[in-house]
Amino acid sequence: MFRRCRNMVVTERTKMANVSEPLQVPGHEESHPDFLQHHFDTPAQQFGAAKLGMWVFIATEILMFGGLFCAYAIWRGQDPKVFDEAHHFLNKILGASNTIVLLFSSLTAALAVRSSQVGKRNLTSFYLVVTIACACIFLVIKYFEYSHKFHLGLLPGHCFGHPGLSAAIQNGEEVGTCLRMDVNSASVMPEWVRAVDEEGHVTLLSPRANMFFGLYFVMTGLHGLHVVIGMSILLWVLYKNVKGSFSPAYFTPVDLGALYWHLVDLVWIYLFPLLYLVGKPE
Repeated sequence: MFRRCRNMVVTERTKMANVSEPLQVPGHEESHPDFLQHHFDTPAQQFGAAKLGMWVFIATEILMFGGLFCAYAIWRGQDPKVFDEAHHFLNKILGASNTIVLLFSSLTAALAVRSSQVGKRNLTSFYLVVTIACACIFLVIKYFEYSHKFHLGLLPGHCFGHPGLSAAIQNGEEVGTCLRMDVNSASVMPEWVRAVDEEGHVTLLSPRANMFFGLYFVMTGLHGLHVVIGMSILLWVLYKNVKGSFSPAYFTPVDLGALYWHLVDLVWIYLFPLLYLVGKPE
């Protein structure tokens, strides 16, 4: 008798549990795409969270470059004439060429996002390849710019440091194109440095010009590092796109990669006029 009652209670509980569970109608199971992470309810929610995270990251990047822009403004405000003279040592044609290359690469990055949105995988790959090629062109041009500056000796500590520590003096003789006006009489920091600018003109530079070239190498070097990182991201996106990982329902990595690349372009749009153009005409 006791066993029969216990079986009846278990049966009733089972019936109640079955009633409370949702009915699974064949062919109407809740869809859960492979790209949707378990902690998101919908693809739209996942995309919005990823986009917000990228914007927060971009804000921190702007803060980092903003500190360098503030340093540039302070030092230029203290020595405007020195900065005007020093900026003539930058090749404006190469700087403008890099600006055009980056602007075009931003266009192709945006077109890659659009192609991914409409499901054109081959066209997405094409635009990504063009964007990466533009990044390579930018770095090649910057290499020629840097190598020329190294040849001139326009490095902080090379021509602008203590005479006994400067690489412009070897075995008691001056070497290179960036030379001191009077080595023997300069017991400490020399007052002037003779250098040859991009036009072949012999120019006298104040020792305080080292701040301009220091900021130039730090700002453009940090930007170049971001170009390399952006290339790496876009290469990974290209690889995943070739593998067929993206579709009109899921193109988040393409969108975020292009957004990062727009940041790289935006920073250079500010660097180019600040370093190459702001100053009195020659």
